[in-house]
Amino acid sequence: MSDQWSALAEEIAGHAQDYVDGLTRVAGGEGGDAIWSLLLVEVAQVSLAGAKLGANRDVILSGNYEPAMSEDPDIDGVRTALAERLKPVDDYAEVFDPYKDTGVTPYRLSDDLTAVAADLIHGLRHYHAGRPHEALWWWQYSYFNTWGNHAGAAMRALQALAAHSRLDVAEETTV
Repeated sequence: MSDQWSALAEEIAGHAQDYVDGLTRVAGGEGGDAIWSLLLVEVAQVSLAGAKLGANRDVILSGNYEPAMSEDPDIDGVRTALAERLKPVDDYAEVFDPYKDTGVTPYRLSDDLTAVAADLIHGLRHYHAGRPHEALWWWQYSYFNTWGNHAGAAMRALQALAAHSRLDVAEETTV
């Protein structure tokens, strides 16, 4: 594996781990009133990592084969905890593909955020098993296929929540 790919794998692994750790902390109750802002930062940072994957040439596995791994860990507990914390705003509407499917689709922030985490965790498992090239391939493939869309949709929803929390304030009356 070239030095360029090794450096990118290390960088993406760091972003992926930060995202998973941050999401887990928020699901566990951290963040208080700043939950939307914290989640927005987490999603924006991992989206930057995804954009770097998207801007690079395709990562091709030797033999075009992903080594088998045991089943990924179940993160439904994180999804459930997020759904509870996000309950009043968990459901939102999104356009899945503005070029092909312009219908509005119902989404859930808790589902989007954990779908991103699940794909990142799969790549982290390759990375920690000493297979950084496979990790890069997985992260790039799943960025285009799933987590990039979920992160983008979640970022738009979280940005709207952050904006509403700051801009939708009652006017002060002066006496």
